[in-house]
Amino acid sequence: MAPPLVQPTGPAEVTPHWQPAPVVAYAGFWLRFVAYLLDSLIVGVPVVIIVLIFLLSTGFGSFLHNLPNPPNPPDPEEVISRIFGGAFIAGGIVLVVLAIAGTWLYYAGFESSSWQATPGKKVLNLAVTDMYGARISFGRASGRFFSKIITKLIPLEIGYILAGITERKQALHDMIASTLVLRR
Repeated sequence: MAPPLVQPTGPAEVTPHWQPAPVVAYAGFWLRFVAYLLDSLIVGVPVVIIVLIFLLSTGFGSFLHNLPNPPNPPDPEEVISRIFGGAFIAGGIVLVVLAIAGTWLYYAGFESSSWQATPGKKVLNLAVTDMYGARISFGRASGRFFSKIITKLIPLEIGYILAGITERKQALHDMIASTLVLRR
C-alpha cells in the first residue's frame, strides 16, 4: 500500500467555508412593541411640551372662551376672534407637519445610522438591517417609515402582528421595505 501524499501532522483544521452559518436571532412582536413604547416616550414628551407651549402662548383658552354661543351680528371682537381662529388653525397644521417630519427624521435617521436602531431599539439591543444583515440607507429607512402607513391601514393591527408569526419576524412594513429587525 502506498503512503498518503500528505502526512497528517495534528488535528484536522477547519476552514472558514466549513464553519456553520451564524444563528440569526430575529426580534419578535413583543420586543419591538416595547421598543416602540420607549421611542414613543422619547418622541412624545418633547412634542407634548411644544404643543403646550404653543397653546399657552397663543391664548387658546381665551379664544375658546370668546367663541359666540348664539349667532350674533358680527362685532369687532368677533371678527378678531375669527381671524385669530384661522391663524390658530394654520399654526396647528404647521405643528402637525413638523411633528410628522420630526418623527420621520427620528426613525429614518437613527435606523440608517451606525446604530442601526432608534434609541428604544438600541436599549433592547435590536438593529434594523437589510435582508443580508447590512446597514440600511436613509432612503430605505424612509420607505420603511412611510410604509407603516399601509401597515396601520389594515384592521386589528394585523400588519404589526405579522412580526410575531412570520418566519423572519417581519411586520408588513418590513416586507415592503425588505428589512429585518435583529437581536444583537
